[in-house]
Amino acid sequence: MIGLLNLSCLGLGYVLLRNWIGAALCWIATVALLVMALPADVDGVPLGLLVGYGVFLLLAAADGARRGLRANLRIGASFRRLALPLALVLLAVPAGGSLAYGAARDEAKEQALLERLAAADALVETADDGLTFDKAEPIYRKALATYQELGTRNAGSRAGKLVPARLDTYYETVSRPYAKKAFCEAVAPLKHLRGLAGTVDKELLGVRPAKTDEPLAESLFKCGTDALGVEAADPPASESLNALYDTFPKSSQATRVEPAVRAAIKTRTTALSGGATPCETAGELRALRSSLDNMTDPAVEDAAKEAAGAVQKGEFGCGTSQFRSKEYDDAIKTMTQYAKDYPSSPDAAHARSIAIAAEIADEEPAAGKKLPSADVPGGSRMVMVVSNDGPGEVELLYTGPMTGKVTLKACTTCTKYPSPIFAGSKKIKACTGPSSKYPKATLLLPAGDYHFLQKRASTGTSTAGDTKTSKAKIESGYSYTNCLYVTSGF
Repeated sequence: MIGLLNLSCLGLGYVLLRNWIGAALCWIATVALLVMALPADVDGVPLGLLVGYGVFLLLAAADGARRGLRANLRIGASFRRLALPLALVLLAVPAGGSLAYGAARDEAKEQALLERLAAADALVETADDGLTFDKAEPIYRKALATYQELGTRNAGSRAGKLVPARLDTYYETVSRPYAKKAFCEAVAPLKHLRGLAGTVDKELLGVRPAKTDEPLAESLFKCGTDALGVEAADPPASESLNALYDTFPKSSQATRVEPAVRAAIKTRTTALSGGATPCETAGELRALRSSLDNMTDPAVEDAAKEAAGAVQKGEFGCGTSQFRSKEYDDAIKTMTQYAKDYPSSPDAAHARSIAIAAEIADEEPAAGKKLPSADVPGGSRMVMVVSNDGPGEVELLYTGPMTGKVTLKACTTCTKYPSPIFAGSKKIKACTGPSSKYPKATLLLPAGDYHFLQKRASTGTSTAGDTKTSKAKIESGYSYTNCLYVTSGF
């Protein structure tokens, strides 16, 4: 009986024997255990401490039983009848305490898991707080790792049972750009969600990854088609549309790409006919053609050819617009490049004429009042013989009823004439030597008013006559001569 009373953890057997030292030792051991064990936490009481305390109780019980057999206790019969049941009841104290402690420890584990779940929720909120997806993704993945562990290893816990709802929130949060119709921004998050099927427990994810197929296909389509014709688009249209063809080749969005491309071409081609910004439209067409050239699906091959033709039309329209707007430097560059890029085009000769007229008009604005004609005038032509009476090769540009240019070789024996400032009353007499002395070219010009621009190659010194404009009226029935010379500068 004394031994059983000592197993109660309270040293009651020693109390009955009035062995206060033994009772005190039992109390100290029990208090020490309670201090170490409470409050209950996830890790519980160290195993060594429990084993040590159990050994101590057994020793106390054995010692109590030994002492009880030798002791002459004066207790009444009624107490003797109650002593054994009391001892057995008191044995329930450590057993009940153990059960209560186990329950408290389980609750501590549940709370710890719920805290981990809350921490993962906070990570999702942090990642969603204005971060770009490339910076947010590592945070999202950290939260997802917690969800997966709770949902698989601790599936039966209160936190584990909340994981499916948290995954729904996770998918909703990450795909928020799609809900806002920010399609380009939505592509990376949706790819992330779709790819989780290969990294996260499939049973835990269920059908969630498959549900991202349609939103991702739509985002790729919208992002790609919205970028058609946008210069320096980020990402370029070809990147999004190629990804659509590669990932969802049989989707309804993939079949809509080719009609969308043709519509984009048609819209801009129509704008060229009466639009106020042909150069801007031409730039959009160039960007569109570049995108189509970088696309790999055969479905857009015909559209790419159509876009190339639209670009050609756009470039010519841009050059003529620049000429009419008196942006002569730009018109020269545009039309010169057009003639190089499309030498077999029926508009190539007209483009060269516009570039020549723009170059003359850049020096003599009156030459730019009218766009050069695309057709060569019929009827009679008048002869104009042009001679070079100066050092260096010279190029003569002309525009009027007919536009063109001619290059004359250098006159090896010719020199510069004195500037009129220094010549005084002495008149310059150019091209008065033997005719064979001067390199010549013959122009056949329809009647009309012409503007000329003389451009002489550099002779190594600064001259006042290297670039010079002039005007002439060509009348029917006459022949003309034009002498090109150079005067000395200061």
